[in-house]
Amino acid sequence: MAFDQRLELRQLLPALFDAGLVPANLASSLSALPVDDAQHPLEQIATQGICLETLTQWLARQADQPYLRLDPLKIDVAAVVPLMSHAFAQRHAILAVAVDAQAVTIASAQPYITGWEAGLAQVLKRTIKRVVANPQDIRRYIDEFYRLAKSVSGADQKITAPGHFDLLNLGASDQEPDANDAHIVNIVDWLLQYAFGQRASDIHIEPCREQGRVRFRIDGLLHDVYQFPPQVTVAVVSRLKSLGRMNVAEKRKPQDGRVKTKSPTGTEVELRLSTLPTAFGEKLVMRIFDPQVLLKGFDQLGLSHEDQQRWHAMTRHTNGIILVTGPTGSGKTSTLYTTLRQLATREVNLCTVEDPIEMVEPSFNQMQVQHHIDLTFASGIRALLRQDPDIIMIGEIRDQETAEMAIQAALTGHLVLSTLHTNDAPSAISRLQELGIAHYLIKATLIGVMAQRLVRVLCPHCKRATGDGFEAVGCAECRTSGYQGRAGVYEIMLMDEALRALVTPGADVQALREAAVAQGMCSLRMAGMQKVTAGQTTLAEVLRVAPGYSETNPLIVRP
Repeated sequence: MAFDQRLELRQLLPALFDAGLVPANLASSLSALPVDDAQHPLEQIATQGICLETLTQWLARQADQPYLRLDPLKIDVAAVVPLMSHAFAQRHAILAVAVDAQAVTIASAQPYITGWEAGLAQVLKRTIKRVVANPQDIRRYIDEFYRLAKSVSGADQKITAPGHFDLLNLGASDQEPDANDAHIVNIVDWLLQYAFGQRASDIHIEPCREQGRVRFRIDGLLHDVYQFPPQVTVAVVSRLKSLGRMNVAEKRKPQDGRVKTKSPTGTEVELRLSTLPTAFGEKLVMRIFDPQVLLKGFDQLGLSHEDQQRWHAMTRHTNGIILVTGPTGSGKTSTLYTTLRQLATREVNLCTVEDPIEMVEPSFNQMQVQHHIDLTFASGIRALLRQDPDIIMIGEIRDQETAEMAIQAALTGHLVLSTLHTNDAPSAISRLQELGIAHYLIKATLIGVMAQRLVRVLCPHCKRATGDGFEAVGCAECRTSGYQGRAGVYEIMLMDEALRALVTPGADVQALREAAVAQGMCSLRMAGMQKVTAGQTTLAEVLRVAPGYSETNPLIVRP
């Protein structure tokens, strides 16, 4: 095809038929499509049910140019947007996606048009590297990136204008950035919608010396998203604090808040906000609660059939303590909520005391800890015990008083579920002893412990079998990460007489672990290996999240 010539549908169709990408029975309908300057010919073909990404990959091969699936998380938006004007990007339907001292990488869906290259290279004093990308994505990100950059620039100019805010005297001015400014409102709206679109579980807004940084946690890992000027960061945090009904003027101590909004699909989403004063200003973290979590069953959480049997054997008890352990973000809350929803029948009174209430569930009674009025976990449990409960869920046992109240509740005929921060299930016993609970009380009340972790699940569309399992490849469906979503791996220690005999003062965790494995407990790494064998995750992912085992052989327990 001649250079500086736009792609046309009639020219592309014969080659696509020959390549087998377009069925012959579509020839007449595609040939009859009118010329549409507003739509790329590949988009016209895609309307017939053919994957646009596949067509784009074919075009890249035809043009002998690299193919790139645009992933906004891998594009430094703040660095590439100033390289060309919005009008220039729109006119030529091109998007800068990477830049270094020598070259700029430009994405285009018109690989044979080169007229803009020489002028741009001269202005930027860099060579141009071409890549072919999906025309819909190019159009979408041109709009999103430049709209965001315009809002950030507009907000920054207002904030740093003379008489508004003294940037050289950080925080000392009487005037604060306007959190209700239209630019700031647009930035916050973009941030939330972008996070929903990327399946983020947390949004981190972090003030730094030179620039404020935004990061998303996706499938357990943090990704850099954008950098804001320092005072724009302050205004964005203020806007979110205002939405979360927090004290905007208070910047010296941590605060918590909540925001309800809607996702692009119209689903109501709740966000939990938390601020923290740092050396360069307030850091804000938003935890995004997926309402679908409350609807998940044990299969969807990742529990095997054997895991479910052992877990249900524990939750069938009418009194005693059941503990779920693991680090922050390991899925403990999701497991407990799924369990409570199953236990909360009309015949029982189920109450929770949480800090904070993470998800509102109407089928049971929830109470939030309020330290400023001395409503702690311990005092909350004490109050709940006067409410004729059958089942009590304690958000976390973190001190001796709470542990003692939990034990007291279990001894007086209640089923208590709670969480602990330990590496594995057997360590929960030594942790309770560290909190001051006598070994005979643990023997008398502990029904069992479940430790858990979350592993990323391989994308079903692109995972590839290898000699020792599967590997993550990356495709359009998983946004090139190779993974899509997460699932739990679990070790469930069900207390029996043999294990209770080992609960002594200063109990030996290694002996408890060996006895639990002999009893039938599947360790975290063994559970992870089962998921590797089933093609659900990778060995590297299991080694990343599951603790306490030999690195040379993940099935061997490290002494």
